[in-house]
Amino acid sequence: MNRSPNEYGELWRRSSRVLANTEVSTIEKHWSAWEFRCEVEQLRSPEVGMMMVQGRAGGVGDRFNLGEATVSRATVAVALDGHSKTVGNAYVLGSDVRHAELIAIFNALLVGEGQHRVLSEVVEPLERDLAKKNAEKHATAQSTLVEFFTVARESQFEDDED
Repeated sequence: MNRSPNEYGELWRRSSRVLANTEVSTIEKHWSAWEFRCEVEQLRSPEVGMMMVQGRAGGVGDRFNLGEATVSRATVAVALDGHSKTVGNAYVLGSDVRHAELIAIFNALLVGEGQHRVLSEVVEPLERDLAKKNAEKHATAQSTLVEFFTVARESQFEDDED
């Protein structure tokens, strides 16, 4: 399946976001259950480093350095048939190099013929799980929401009675 660079870029961002937000133990289970064993070569050994995080006031103001964050990265080459290799890379917040390595492996598989399988068996189920967890967190947060306008309206009525 040939995709344009923009389509592949969006696919890579989507899968990277889902895999980075999923616990490494869950990704490890998907990798262990992956039936199509492939040869994985580390092009760049997984490593941990620091990255400067920038922010913007209001999202539109001037940039400023917010601080540093720990980041793990990995670059791998995956050979499905023993001949042609595809390259995958990953950056993930934190110091778990295995997490970065697994994301890089699945990103490499997205380039080749295993793309549909990675999407249907790994990315989409994890995406649904994340959406469900986020909805539960949102519902919990909404249940603690306080309506402060009520307090303002009550004090307004008290002033009218005087």
